[in-house]
Amino acid sequence: MTVSTHSPEPGIAVVTVDAPPVNALSVKGWFALASAVTDAGRDRSTHVVVLRAEGRGFNAGVDIKEIQRDPGYGALIGANEGCAAAFSAVYDCAVPVIAEVRGFCLGGGVGLVGNADVVVASDDATFGLPEVDRGALGAATHLARLVPQHLMRALYYTASTITAEQLHHHGSVYAVVPREELHETALGVARQIAAKDTRVIRAAKQAINGIDVQPVHRSYRFEQGFTFELNLAGVSDGARQEFLDGKGN
Repeated sequence: MTVSTHSPEPGIAVVTVDAPPVNALSVKGWFALASAVTDAGRDRSTHVVVLRAEGRGFNAGVDIKEIQRDPGYGALIGANEGCAAAFSAVYDCAVPVIAEVRGFCLGGGVGLVGNADVVVASDDATFGLPEVDRGALGAATHLARLVPQHLMRALYYTASTITAEQLHHHGSVYAVVPREELHETALGVARQIAAKDTRVIRAAKQAINGIDVQPVHRSYRFEQGFTFELNLAGVSDGARQEFLDGKGN
């Protein structure tokens, strides 16, 4: 698993996740992603961050195998804390973050995208939270930033997915393009932002976060508390194992 950062042109930092086969991140992976995004924003030469991934899809959430291998709750707690750190890093990044989404964006992927400033997606991108099928909860906070309240609830309870084109209709995805055009489209938006006075854009990021109606940090951690309760009750372990055995949804 790698999380890498490079600057293809002045002012733009590209953070890339490459964790085959599906970009389901380990505990270390979530913290590495959090550090990469935070460090990129702290660099005064960075005006905008593009968050992307290699492979078939953008992100498949946490590494369920890692959690299932842990007889205690260490991996679960680590995944909870790592996801919270990565989501917060995107939201609190000192500069705007553009999420470049290809293929599937599930679970923790929705957490990243929901906290991003701008979302561009390929026309084969789909978004969803399969948490209820895994005996867990979380990221409804971030799905609610992408779709209206009642649609969020329907998608959450049914563990259904929604397409990039549908999200574009709701205004949460800025552009939908063929996959081969995705990276250049994200860079095109990044160039527009990078060309602005970064002092103003950095102030704007703080100002916009300051007037946000949703306390994303607190609400996500509230959701995670119920995930831990489900684990203590013995509900989650069976659901995760069914998924790994190919019997789950």
